[in-house]
Amino acid sequence: MALWRKMGQGLAKPSCRSYQFALLLAAALAVSAFYYFGSNQENFSSTTRRMKESQAGKGDAQPAVNLSGRRAAEAAGSGRLAGSEPGQSAGKDSDRLAGSEPGQSAGKDSGRFHALMMFTKVDRNPGLRDKFTVAMKSMVKHAMFAEGEVLHLHFVADMPSKEIGEPLLQELLQDAAFSYQVIFHDVDVLTQTLFPVVEAMQKHFSAGSGAYYSDSIFFLSVAMHRIMPTEMTRIVQLDLDLKYMSNIRSLFGEFEKFQPGAVIGIAREMQPVYRHTFWQYRRENPQTKVGDPPPDGLPGFNSGVMLLNLEAMRQSELYNQLLNMENVRKLAEKYHFKGHLGDQDFFTLIGMEHIGLFHILDCTSNRQLCTWWRDHGYDEVFDLYFKCDVQVKIYHGNCNTPIPDD
Repeated sequence: MALWRKMGQGLAKPSCRSYQFALLLAAALAVSAFYYFGSNQENFSSTTRRMKESQAGKGDAQPAVNLSGRRAAEAAGSGRLAGSEPGQSAGKDSDRLAGSEPGQSAGKDSGRFHALMMFTKVDRNPGLRDKFTVAMKSMVKHAMFAEGEVLHLHFVADMPSKEIGEPLLQELLQDAAFSYQVIFHDVDVLTQTLFPVVEAMQKHFSAGSGAYYSDSIFFLSVAMHRIMPTEMTRIVQLDLDLKYMSNIRSLFGEFEKFQPGAVIGIAREMQPVYRHTFWQYRRENPQTKVGDPPPDGLPGFNSGVMLLNLEAMRQSELYNQLLNMENVRKLAEKYHFKGHLGDQDFFTLIGMEHIGLFHILDCTSNRQLCTWWRDHGYDEVFDLYFKCDVQVKIYHGNCNTPIPDD
């Protein structure tokens, strides 16, 4: 039985809270088991899908195929599609992590760099495929990693999107000059696992039942530390509508700049979005910095590029207290906050009182291009938020804004 099942536009809860917790714990253990144990390792998709289908009485699922970069594949004793020869399906060895030998534990993420992207509903939206192509081509063009380092590319996908993504990635990554591993995650399984953790947030930071950001999966970054295995200590979450103008390896270097207490690296929002959202609080508190532009104001955050220090998130008592349903409710009521942008709204809200939880990325690492709010009542102050007069490392074509050519 699935942890949560869909009924119409809503989601129905199981009647037993303890049963819910037991299934959540089982899912988490399954993730840990797949990632670092033994010669019969499975990736997240195959492990969680197998558990899900067994609960539904469907038997075992077929293992998902991982793609590996040449040097990563050779390190794992495989080639091409990991563990397969031309014309053959990948066997169980296809899920072996690059750089590890059968029967060995991979250790604490040494030499591994993890990046995650949402890759859902691509079959229904050809524009997403075009954005993804721009992102991956530019990443490959500029990326450089040292010998022995492996970039693990995680994609949260539904099955139709995965079927599009696998051959597309083979094409886009064929000229990569670095070692890589591709892992697909089942969006349905992740959503069911996340819902009990982020249910409270959806009431305050979603557009409404059935809307895009009302899906639990768009709060994945908020609870990533509870989903990924403990051996994974850091991950970068990236939107699809990005264009890389420099080496993505340098982005991981930002983790070393985190101050004590910081758990997430994120850039400021570059439009007066939250000046607008916090209008009532600002009216009641005319001296507040909430919603004001940088460098002295609190303009809120943009979640297009996020650095998640999973180990710090797990250890932070403050951060985990803020995930509590009652604490979320109190903050939302205090600031009269009702958002619709998922994890971005949550991070913005808690950042108004706990800015020390965040390492602020400069605008060059998430140079947002959307100008919607300039033409919707904020022309006079718009440039105070939007200005970024330094060489761009990553363009973000949010709200479908065209990204400049090279």
